[in-house]
Amino acid sequence: MTPPQSRRGGPAKKPGSGGRGPASGGRPGAGGNAGAGRPRGVGTTKKSQPTNLPERPKVPKIDVHDPDGIRLQKLLASAGVGSRRVCENMITEGRVEVDGQIVTELGVRINSEQVVHVDGVRVTLDETRVYLAFNKPLNVVTSMNDDLGRIDIGDYFGDRKERLFHVGRLDSDTEGLLLLTNDGDLAHRLQHPKYGVLKTYLAQIRGPVPRDLGKKLREGIELEDGPVKVDSFRVVDSQPGKAIVEVILHEGRKHIVRRMLAEAGHPVLSLVRTQIGPIRLGDTKPGKFRRLTKGEVGDLHTAAGM
Repeated sequence: MTPPQSRRGGPAKKPGSGGRGPASGGRPGAGGNAGAGRPRGVGTTKKSQPTNLPERPKVPKIDVHDPDGIRLQKLLASAGVGSRRVCENMITEGRVEVDGQIVTELGVRINSEQVVHVDGVRVTLDETRVYLAFNKPLNVVTSMNDDLGRIDIGDYFGDRKERLFHVGRLDSDTEGLLLLTNDGDLAHRLQHPKYGVLKTYLAQIRGPVPRDLGKKLREGIELEDGPVKVDSFRVVDSQPGKAIVEVILHEGRKHIVRRMLAEAGHPVLSLVRTQIGPIRLGDTKPGKFRRLTKGEVGDLHTAAGM
């Protein structure tokens, strides 16, 4: 900030200042009238920048235009983002990314294999992708074709033309949310603990629940194949002799919730998975499924870091 100027062009002295040394407003050791004789308006110079800093690497510019593709705004409108006019405004406002590049030109054409984000949320352009939320009933095996001839999820989806992957597993005596999709990359990320996608369970255990159970589970329980700890724990309901607790964790090992609670001294009586990432089981009845909304699919990709 340029110091105030006196009528003669030098910096004005502070009241009571002796005009010498740092207290005078000049640089230390430069004297109080270091700016005297300079043209009006030239008080101090800008602080010089270090010259030995390495240059900041530039983000490589990628040409995302595909001359054989479809106009970006048309694809966005087809994907349910909004009307063609709304999508055009989103593009010109810089809210749309294609393959990591912000696109602001309306003439850009892309194909459905390219990765598009709007306001940071993934948009699915490939209409062949399927995303389903299924409420797996009790005594149904998490397999598309069980070798022992037991009832499995293939009995519910075996007639579909898509090859569906189930996200994670549920024991036959565990019910609740199971995601199915033909998006292999997403399925892999959702069930890999590296990406930290949380799964929520409601477990019925014998009561009463000791006050330190949540602390013990958050600090970690040692199992035969290594330690495990929950991301969150709370008591949902407590009645004489039994209680319902909510367990949230990103682990995916076999029988992990049952083994963990049993090791803590509270074997599971019944278990339901109610949520995977942002997707909730809701009021979907056992044996029924629903298609995820486009917004849910976008949130699911975001949770998986895609």
